[in-house]
Amino acid sequence: MGPQSSGKSTLLNHLFHTNFREMDAFMGRSQTTKGIWIAKCAGLEPCTLVMDLEGTDGRERGEDDTAFEKQSALFALAVSDIVLINMWCHDIGREQAANKPLLKTVFQVMMRLFSPRKTTLMFVIRDKTRTPLEHLEPVLREDIQKIWDSVPKPEAHMETSLSEFFNVEVVALSSYEGKEELFKEQVANLRQRFFHSIAPGGIAGDRRGAVPASGFSFSAQHIWKVIKENKDLDLPAHKVMVATVRCEEIASEKYTSFTSNENWHSLEEAVKSGPVAGFGKKLNSILYTSLSEYDAEATYFDEGVRSAKRKHLEEKLLQLVQPAYQSMLGHLRIETLEKFKEAFDKALKGDEGFSVAACKCIKTYMASFDAGYADAAVKLANWDSSKIRDKLRRDINDHIASVRAAKLSELTSSYEAKLNEALSGPVEALLDGANKETWPLIRKLLQRETESILSGLSTALSGFDMDEQTQKKTLTSLENHARGVVEGKAKEEAGRVLIRMKDRFSTLFNHDSESMPRVWTGKEDIRSITKTAHSAALKLLSVMAAIRLDDNVDNIENTLCSALLDTKGIASVTKWGSTTSDPLASSTWDKVPPNKILITPVQCKILWRQYRAETEYCVTQAISAQEANKRSNNWLPPPWAIVALIILGFNEFLTLLRNPLYVGIIFVGYLMLKALWVQLDISGEFSHGVLPGIISLSTKFIPTIMSLLKKLAEEGQAAANNNPQSTNGSASKSLPNTTSPLLTASSTVTSSANGTKEE
Repeated sequence: MGPQSSGKSTLLNHLFHTNFREMDAFMGRSQTTKGIWIAKCAGLEPCTLVMDLEGTDGRERGEDDTAFEKQSALFALAVSDIVLINMWCHDIGREQAANKPLLKTVFQVMMRLFSPRKTTLMFVIRDKTRTPLEHLEPVLREDIQKIWDSVPKPEAHMETSLSEFFNVEVVALSSYEGKEELFKEQVANLRQRFFHSIAPGGIAGDRRGAVPASGFSFSAQHIWKVIKENKDLDLPAHKVMVATVRCEEIASEKYTSFTSNENWHSLEEAVKSGPVAGFGKKLNSILYTSLSEYDAEATYFDEGVRSAKRKHLEEKLLQLVQPAYQSMLGHLRIETLEKFKEAFDKALKGDEGFSVAACKCIKTYMASFDAGYADAAVKLANWDSSKIRDKLRRDINDHIASVRAAKLSELTSSYEAKLNEALSGPVEALLDGANKETWPLIRKLLQRETESILSGLSTALSGFDMDEQTQKKTLTSLENHARGVVEGKAKEEAGRVLIRMKDRFSTLFNHDSESMPRVWTGKEDIRSITKTAHSAALKLLSVMAAIRLDDNVDNIENTLCSALLDTKGIASVTKWGSTTSDPLASSTWDKVPPNKILITPVQCKILWRQYRAETEYCVTQAISAQEANKRSNNWLPPPWAIVALIILGFNEFLTLLRNPLYVGIIFVGYLMLKALWVQLDISGEFSHGVLPGIISLSTKFIPTIMSLLKKLAEEGQAAANNNPQSTNGSASKSLPNTTSPLLTASSTVTSSANGTKEE
């Protein structure tokens, strides 16, 4: 910056090889540069931008329009690292021509900055005279110091020196018009100072407010806007603001680029259907690529802002990819669980024990999950996968528990089935043949089979690695089941005790000691047989009255015998059915726990009455059969009847002697009756009772008569064919021929009936 027409553009063009418009001296002296122009230096490292400001103190803007001068000067100080202030040598020591008011205003505004920003102020003295630079520089520095000292400062910078804000440099150049070659030589030497200007010890300031090149345009626009609005310019805050805006833009670009990345889309789609091999490596590569691009573009911005925006971008990217990551872990968990189930089931089918197979499979597939998790890990994220791992472990443990429960249930059921098979049949048989040894034999059977089954189950349970208490509980449960089988079978048989009692009575009453059917001939002692059968039935009832799986002694049998078989005991019951002394008038048995009672005393009494009522008919029938047999074996009438017959039938006997024809008729009648008696089996029919015998004979009588007549006719026809007789024969000779067929037929029928009966 500097006065109008002081050669600023000419100096910049020669110093930085730019092509700013220069004033044509032959056209007169007037404003050439209007506003602020910018150009890139040619052949200068690092990349350097040059701004050519409109000259101050120009007649075009007038005396009162100095706002733009101040704005452009402040803009130059805010944006630039080096400010070249162009001065005529003969203006040194002057007030307005040396831009002292302008510098004072600019310094005053600079004092309101957030923190000091060191800028290089290079005063270029043009058209140097013979006055040595050594004398000009102190004057110039003294003027600048006075300006600095006179500027009102904030309390924080009351003691701040000029050197904290500015590096003051003074350079003198010869006249461009009078000594052009020397001017160019001096400018070339000055140009060398601008090479590597930002290196340590370079001409540039501390560059604390510098922004990266990509943010320069936005930064310059914002600074100019603030200056135009007459706001205080906080360069550090501005630097942060520029970095914030640009870093947000870069981060947004990288986020958008990531979301449209084909590799990311392919990976996201693939992980929806199942686990993807190398998921973590692929995702990390895409993430690092996006973040690396951000770092490359934002590297020159404020470090704090850059890091914050990078972290924000990182969080957004991780938030975007987290569902895919969770889906990957979910697929990995499900796949691992399915593989575990398959391997576990396969291991159980082998010879390995349950616990060994479970531990081995857990170790293998948890390690497999850990390897898969490591492969899917996103290095940028610190996501905790312990919940998914714990969920997998819980699922595995739940599966093992369910399989264990199923296996134990299956194992227990199989041993329970063995117990059922080993106990049900024998117990039923023992209870069916109830005697005093029944329950001791059942106890031995229960103990033997239970010990055998428990031994096998204990060996089988050893493979499940169960704690002692659980194993003991399982064995106790099976032992209780064994007792339950016996008790259940006993209760089942107790429900059929009446049928069993009647069967036992029928067996003993109707069969002899050799199990042959008993024939009631009249010689049997029915009373003794009945008592024996009742005793056996009562013995069965006493056995079935209670469960005796312990060695406790009871008196159930004695009580039943004394109450039901002993006639004295029965007679002791008071008249009208009083039960004051009845031992069966109770719902419990002495010395028998209530839960072991199958049939109470009262129920025994009721069952016995029903049993006696239903077996009484058999005894009555036996007595009737015995009496009938006695009657059938005694054919002769009593002696007095025989004497009476002789006395009363003497006349009839003489009549028969006088007329032999009656004898023949009586004889034929006897044969007919004999044949009917044998043929109808009258004695056998009446052995079942009078009424049944009459009914049976009434149905058989007519067919038997017809059969006898038919046989007589056949025999008569055969005799006529073998012995032909003359029709004129005498009657006396024909009688023997007539009776002969009848006798033959009667003999035949009788023989036939006897043969049939014997068969």
